[in-house]
Amino acid sequence: MTQNTAHYDVCAVGNAIVDVLSPCDAAFLTAQNLAPNSMQLVDAERSAALYDAMAPGVEASGGSAGNTVAGVGAFGGRAAYIGKVADDTLGQVFTHDIRAAGVHFDTPVLTGGADQGFGTGRCLINVLPDGARTMATFLGAANQLYADDIDEALIAASEIVYLEGYLFDPAPARAAFERAAAAAHKAGRKVAITLSDTFVVARWRAELLDFITQSADIVLANEAELGALFETEEFDAAAAKLAAIVEIAAVTRGEHGSVVIKGDERVLVAAYPVAKVIDTTGAGDQYAAGFLLGLARGLTLEEAGKLGSLAASEVIAHWGPRPMVKLVDLAKENGLKL
Repeated sequence: MTQNTAHYDVCAVGNAIVDVLSPCDAAFLTAQNLAPNSMQLVDAERSAALYDAMAPGVEASGGSAGNTVAGVGAFGGRAAYIGKVADDTLGQVFTHDIRAAGVHFDTPVLTGGADQGFGTGRCLINVLPDGARTMATFLGAANQLYADDIDEALIAASEIVYLEGYLFDPAPARAAFERAAAAAHKAGRKVAITLSDTFVVARWRAELLDFITQSADIVLANEAELGALFETEEFDAAAAKLAAIVEIAAVTRGEHGSVVIKGDERVLVAAYPVAKVIDTTGAGDQYAAGFLLGLARGLTLEEAGKLGSLAASEVIAHWGPRPMVKLVDLAKENGLKL
């Protein structure tokens, strides 16, 4: 194990969300006017109506960056999280779950948020038979994360600070991003960001590009998000553009694995085989968990990418966005370094 001087391997800043996952068919998405494979923001009224229409499902603490640090914890890594929940039942569930995953979490709760229409955020996820998921998110309290919520000492104590692209939607959270990135760089730490969703990229393309150019060292994205960022379907061209503005980029390509890029170096990482894909929710989040932990521990790009692929393969084989096994044991079984 490679040691570093940071107390935490990864500290993530993201939307604190509780996921509600239910099976559906294409007709349900059409009837509910939901674009397949997308994430759209909804208000409290729309969230309640959709929840009532959905099939019976399961509830699990989620949020993209929250899933990632839970994965870091499952690898035996040291993780921390900054995100906003309300002082309500779902907020208590989220707090319990993320701490139970071994993640440090002490962001002050939004007192009285539920009474003001800012209850703990929830993401309603409808999953097609092939595992593809469509998300409708009510941000609630997660939308109330401000720059003052950024614990600069916690940021400085973390080898990598990981920022969730979904947080680009509320303007105050962008100020929180800037504060977190500045604190990380002041302490000599690395800043990573995930593009999160093609719709996020479409909404904030110019702002994301500016932030990445000015403040990010590491970018994680899937192939579609990368294409949306540079408005091209030419993968190699888009990858080259991203490599020119960041130190390291990791781009996932589904069953075709991932590509990790650093300058002129390009590493192809195969996907781990899965007997049956059940639910792709959290695949990118868990890839980020393994990849970022690998970088924080000083592993090679290939070794970090393999940890990411392994974590992604575990999570898509079951319902829910977080690992159901100790990833540290799974890594050992597959001969991977940590």
